[in-house]
Amino acid sequence: MTDTNLRTGLWRLADPKISITSAASMAVGASLAAGEDRFSWFWLLLLGLAMFCMEVAKNAWGDVYDYDSGTDQAVKPEDRTDFSGGKRVLVDGILTRGQTWGIAFWFGLLGLTLGALIVFLREPAVFWLGALGLVLGWSYHGPPLQLAYRGLGELDVVICYGPIIALSTYVLMAGHYALDPVWLSLPLGLLIAAFLWVNEFPDYHADLGAGKNNLVARMGKPRAARVLPVLYVAAFALLAWLSAATDLPGAVLLGFLAIPPACLAVFWTLSDPHTFYRSKPVQPMALLSFVLYSAGVTTGVLVGG
Repeated sequence: MTDTNLRTGLWRLADPKISITSAASMAVGASLAAGEDRFSWFWLLLLGLAMFCMEVAKNAWGDVYDYDSGTDQAVKPEDRTDFSGGKRVLVDGILTRGQTWGIAFWFGLLGLTLGALIVFLREPAVFWLGALGLVLGWSYHGPPLQLAYRGLGELDVVICYGPIIALSTYVLMAGHYALDPVWLSLPLGLLIAAFLWVNEFPDYHADLGAGKNNLVARMGKPRAARVLPVLYVAAFALLAWLSAATDLPGAVLLGFLAIPPACLAVFWTLSDPHTFYRSKPVQPMALLSFVLYSAGVTTGVLVGG
């Protein structure tokens, strides 16, 4: 394999589109701790680097397990998108299996080392959250649980990219636990799960054939399309309730900026549940929705707190 292949493979596995999910959740947790005396940009950036390293490692080992199951090879060319079908570093012959595992190992080791520095030099209280996040991150693709193959991957995503990352960020910055990061990140977790949901449609037939029984594969495309608006309604209803029933500032309703792209994603998915991804930007709209939610509630906390 050439150096060019290695750089290309690393770029695919780094996939900045996916790293946005971690950053969105970190922003929510950090905004809630912005007024704390212990707030530190240095430790926040170090946490972000650790998260990035673990994302690369997760993408690498996930690509191996999806390749072994046969799901990535089975995705038809017309069903491939920039958001689904895996990173395809093995399918496209960009990296060898050994190189992919090597990237998973070294990036995972770097991420764990940075996590250890955070725990021992800054805040021991984040250890258990980090450990739980590591177990769930591995278990999305990895044995023995392989949650993405059992219809539990979507729940895994809600928990990891909602409360775990947001609360870990808050605890690192504030030095104590609180409920606000959990509450405010739950709608975000649902919106990120909706992003995953629409990304599972292009891989539907490949996943079915490989035994990757995520919820979209289990339900079928038409029924799964009808679940998408439920995820969005649940997220926005929860945000409205949080604004009314908790001490969070009313300005967190800026998270409703996420509604327009969510509506477009729902409309296009319901209009053509079988092949919407070939002609409509549903996946970018789903991504934009959770990014706008994070930006909106983060701004709302900062200006309203």
